[in-house]
Amino acid sequence: MKRRSLLLSGLGGAGALIVGWGLLPPRGRLGGVDTLPVKDGEVGLNGWIKIAGDGSVLLAMNRSEMGQGVHTALAMLVAEELDVPLARVRVIAAPNDRLYGNVAAMVASVPWFHPSETESGHESNAAKSTQWVVAKVARELGINLTGDSSSVADAWDVLRLAAATARAQLLGAASLTWKQPASELTVKDGVVGHASGASAHYGELARIAAATPSGAVRVKSPSEWKLIGTPAPRIDLVAKTNGSAIFGIDVRPDGLVYAAIRHCPMIGGSAGAVDVAPAMKLSGVERVVRLGLYAGSTAALAVVGRTWWHARQGAAAIVVDWQQRPAGGLESRTIVEGLERIAKDAARSGGGFVFHSRGDVAAAEAKAATHVERTYRAPYLAHATMEPINCTAKVAGGKVEVWASTQVPGLARAVAAEVAGVGLDDVTVHVTYLGGGFGRRLEVDAVGQAVRIAIECGGRPVQLVWSREEDITHDFYRPAGVAVLGASLDADGRLVALRITSAGDAITPRWMERDIPVLAGPVDTPDKTASEGLFDQPYGIANQRIAHVATKSGVPIGYWRSVGHSHNAFFNECFLDELADEAKQDPLAYRLALLDEAPRHRAVLLLAALHAGWPGHGAQAPLAAGRARGVALHESFGSIVAQVVEVSIEGGRPRVHRVVCAADIGTVVNPGIVAQQMESAVIFGLSAALYSRVDIEGGVVQQTNFPNYPVLRMAESPVIETYLVESSRSPGGVGEIGTPPLAPALANALFVLTGKRLRELPLAL
Repeated sequence: MKRRSLLLSGLGGAGALIVGWGLLPPRGRLGGVDTLPVKDGEVGLNGWIKIAGDGSVLLAMNRSEMGQGVHTALAMLVAEELDVPLARVRVIAAPNDRLYGNVAAMVASVPWFHPSETESGHESNAAKSTQWVVAKVARELGINLTGDSSSVADAWDVLRLAAATARAQLLGAASLTWKQPASELTVKDGVVGHASGASAHYGELARIAAATPSGAVRVKSPSEWKLIGTPAPRIDLVAKTNGSAIFGIDVRPDGLVYAAIRHCPMIGGSAGAVDVAPAMKLSGVERVVRLGLYAGSTAALAVVGRTWWHARQGAAAIVVDWQQRPAGGLESRTIVEGLERIAKDAARSGGGFVFHSRGDVAAAEAKAATHVERTYRAPYLAHATMEPINCTAKVAGGKVEVWASTQVPGLARAVAAEVAGVGLDDVTVHVTYLGGGFGRRLEVDAVGQAVRIAIECGGRPVQLVWSREEDITHDFYRPAGVAVLGASLDADGRLVALRITSAGDAITPRWMERDIPVLAGPVDTPDKTASEGLFDQPYGIANQRIAHVATKSGVPIGYWRSVGHSHNAFFNECFLDELADEAKQDPLAYRLALLDEAPRHRAVLLLAALHAGWPGHGAQAPLAAGRARGVALHESFGSIVAQVVEVSIEGGRPRVHRVVCAADIGTVVNPGIVAQQMESAVIFGLSAALYSRVDIEGGVVQQTNFPNYPVLRMAESPVIETYLVESSRSPGGVGEIGTPPLAPALANALFVLTGKRLRELPLAL
């Protein structure tokens, strides 16, 4: 109950939603001149923008930088509207305020609507009203998270409006000071000028501007953009090149000691008898702390030492009688076999939650000439971020200070307050750079552990660092999944009915239980992530039934880069290739025939085919002997991606030589960063497609480190090309969208090469 109260307070007064209704309008996200604390001559103009005395712009950054380039992209929006060089925008940590919550992510999570009902300009009344309500709730809750590929989408309107409002105030201040019409003023590089010769930089106008009404505010039209749409250098480039960038593991407060952790090896297990004497005899070991369960963590022991090496040696020396969970050890093989039975039973009986239904599937099946049914499988996956899981904490004088590479600073603050038994106002969270997130740092288990250890350290700060082995064996895994896909074709091979029934654990209810219990109910609501990529596919199939059976395996699960799309794209796009083969048609042409009512998807697919040299599309590029191409198309996070993969077999293993990516992401803020993220997502997806799986035996995860949970090496990386469709739509997501199509495009290419259909990940010849 205590943590629920802290969360109600920490999420911007969410408790009021139980008895009343908040009325914070979209424009209310701008905040006021007093929202941001000021110092050294700074002046706040709204909740996002401060002006420094030298005229530089300070942007309150509410999103975590984990390599995706979000700090640069959001700074570009502000620099554009304020007419200042990007180098003159500095990011500062946003304070704890519901103003900085992620509204777009919550709106996108609504499970009830097919994309045809939410397409801009074609929204159904039900979709519009539901999204309006969810946006209102999201603004009230103010949950600050970086994820769901939503950062730019969420900031697109509010940051441009905040910067344009600040610009209007600054011009108004100059107009009042010089007694010249605002329409006659110009701005260049943050300096306001007039033909009379008067000029002043923003720092000289800011104090008057703060008291000046903005009047009517207009954001720039695309024809006026000078920065948006250009490959501007990343603002974190220098720091990450010269080593001055501070990640969580780099934090070094005075008096720091270190902690290593040793979890129960069995998922859901506990510690019985413990003998700490062998550890305490070692030089450099200071103490052993027994840890409880924090935000979904497994029972564990931590050892504090003078260095992390000392702590690690001490953790290894502890003698523990680890206890299996009362229900017995989990077995991944048994779980996946059970998912297959569940999916097949539901497919036969018409069970599962129906995410999308169209037409009359049974009638179409009865008239069809051919029926095809296939079963596809995907394993559990770990995140394996390059920066190990870590957190630094200090508890002294009734105050808690936390340094964390986190995607959810508000939730980190809440769990720290709960563990330390203090109020939220007594907790300060410093968000560092993240050495990879991929969804793992949406969890705050390590924060709770670090604070508990710090309580025992007499006011000294302690840095908890998990070993790679502890990380991989105690993750919140991408769920295993199974899908039974059934299709009916007419005599000409046209797809007339599609029936998909999938089974697997639902992520969102489990995440909410451990991280936002105030929002978790006694009954799980349908989780869109379980069926995304299946129920919302773009193909024009008249008769469809797409359902999912949500299970509870007991394996800790969490969000993994591209979430349900990561395996559902594999299921759907490989199956579509099978149908093209059944109809004896080219797989690209087969897809195009199903996209008459999806012009954006069609354009993306044709762009990928053109640059890949697909036969019959543009200048055909001949393939080297022993190579083949495969294609896949997938929409996720508001963006559409098509990929063509070129592969051969070398030494009995697939060798990917080239990946051509085409994408429609709406308005492109920075094409250079988009290309970087597509390359990152391809390599991430290729690692999973070729190598990654998590096996659990007797409750113990069998993979422990990169030798048996490998990632793609630099020498294995293919040539990756990215081509973008020009668009005037609002920005879609970027960070995750390149991962889903990779595995199916590769599997489809391998079929061309070998004649073997691969229906399970990772792909094994």
